[in-house]
Amino acid sequence: MFFVYIIKSKRDNRLYIGCTHDLKNRIKEHNLGLVTSTKSRKPLRLVYYEAYLSKQDAFHREHNLKNYEQKL
Repeated sequence: MFFVYIIKSKRDNRLYIGCTHDLKNRIKEHNLGLVTSTKSRKPLRLVYYEAYLSKQDAFHREHNLKNYEQKL
């Protein structure tokens, strides 16, 4: 199973969109500062996720969400 997720920084209220096969571990990595793009924005909390059987479908959805976010 693959997950597309959105986390929100409690520091600056900004969102981060990502994709992973291990959602629980990935959120933990974000909050431990192991992810370069979010380490200065922790703590972070999971606000939304979707599950996919296909890695390709999950990455396609992540790409679409990121493109939509840029248009806002």
